[in-house]
Amino acid sequence: MHFRTQLATVVLAAILGCALASEADVLELSDDDFSTRVAEVETTLVMFYAPWCGHCKRLKPEYAKAAELLRDDDPPIALAKIDCTEAGKETCGKFSVQGYPTLKIFRNGEVSQEYNGPREAAGIVKYMRAQVGPSSKDLLTVEALEAFLAVSEPAVVGFFKKESDLKGVFLKYADKMREKLRFAHSSAAEVLAKHDQTDAVLLFRASNLHNKFEENFLKFDGSDVGELTQFVRQNLHGLVGLRTRDSVSEFQNPLVVAYYNVDYVKNAKGTNYWRNRVLKVAKEFKGKLGFAISAKDEFQHELNEYGYDYVGDKPLVLARNQDNQKFIMKDEFSVENLQKFAADLLAGDLEPYIKSEAVPEKNDGPVKVAVAKNFKELVTDVDKDVLIEFYAPWCGHCKKLAPVFDELGEKLKAESGVSIVKVDATANDVPPQFEVRGFPTLFWVPKDNKSKPVKYEGGRELEDFVKYIAKHATDELDGFDRSGNAKKSEL
Repeated sequence: MHFRTQLATVVLAAILGCALASEADVLELSDDDFSTRVAEVETTLVMFYAPWCGHCKRLKPEYAKAAELLRDDDPPIALAKIDCTEAGKETCGKFSVQGYPTLKIFRNGEVSQEYNGPREAAGIVKYMRAQVGPSSKDLLTVEALEAFLAVSEPAVVGFFKKESDLKGVFLKYADKMREKLRFAHSSAAEVLAKHDQTDAVLLFRASNLHNKFEENFLKFDGSDVGELTQFVRQNLHGLVGLRTRDSVSEFQNPLVVAYYNVDYVKNAKGTNYWRNRVLKVAKEFKGKLGFAISAKDEFQHELNEYGYDYVGDKPLVLARNQDNQKFIMKDEFSVENLQKFAADLLAGDLEPYIKSEAVPEKNDGPVKVAVAKNFKELVTDVDKDVLIEFYAPWCGHCKKLAPVFDELGEKLKAESGVSIVKVDATANDVPPQFEVRGFPTLFWVPKDNKSKPVKYEGGRELEDFVKYIAKHATDELDGFDRSGNAKKSEL
């Protein structure tokens, strides 16, 4: 028993030691030393947090890892944190911190800007390194160029024998995009000779994504910042880009994505085995369809949107067309099956996937139940005004609203021109014109303008709903005047 107690103590100490070590590179600040400590380093990222905050708890290990990676940087970058509920109350108030975590960048002790970058370690490091020094690194030797390009990230490099308009365009773009991309330039003769350039801007693709189906770099042929912006945007990810949580917005529909065990750190060979097969197909559809690969574990939320909880050893291919409709390649992954799927997607010959509950067998209550499969019938195609609630089964506010909504449906069930509808937005696809970001969200859908639903921002009591509907109904209600007052029955 004594041995077990000792062993448990040792294990606990080791765990605590690891936890403490992981936080060792993050400065813990307070009201007493905040101003002094943030002025010690030219660039400091500060996390304003609360110990009870779930988002803060999730960020802390990534933040600590980023601090460790930045520890030996030159010029130095410090990562700090301050507890807004205890030792940092005054400081947090001074900087108008209203939510947690809030991150701000300080330069020479003064707040410079809000931090709007990624919330994982590698992204934090990349974003903060872009904040220090010049936006473009000056490469003096071929070795420096090769080392710069060896990193598994894309880069934009300028080659300039002398000052030029193109160099000015390049530097202006680098200043604008320093937080998103890596930039370097050179005027060294040996570097210019390496790529046989004297006045040019080249876009180099990430070294781990080099392949036999496309060039490793492309030359910019334009002359202004707008053209350079467009050039990089169109070519950055190549034929088959590596789509991550941070780069999702850089990929546009129509897009075909292969989800599998993408891991360029532990299994680059296996990752490229499948990517090369996607590349072979992507080359046939260049300029018509976009292609990408994504790590299945990183995008489980997207797989769930298509009804998948698990992906096997072979890639699962999912797609969206220009109208953001969803499609699934149901056949087992192969080059031939992917070719056919892409061709059918482009031709409009595929049946869209719709996440939907089953259509209710009985739906004759005062509040109609919509699912994705009958949404058009009950909401967008019906010749009625519709008040619709998008809810989540676990939402407390939705549960509170439910009896009021039922009472509203009962009160208006005799109105032939109005329908009260509800839909579980967690179990059914929601049409894009309905922007649902929280629960419950309600929309008023006029019968003469179904394409432009109006978000309901009124009160949540029965009288509030009745007055709103009476006022906005396309045709005056039978039982209520425009003010929401019940009409008197004629004898």
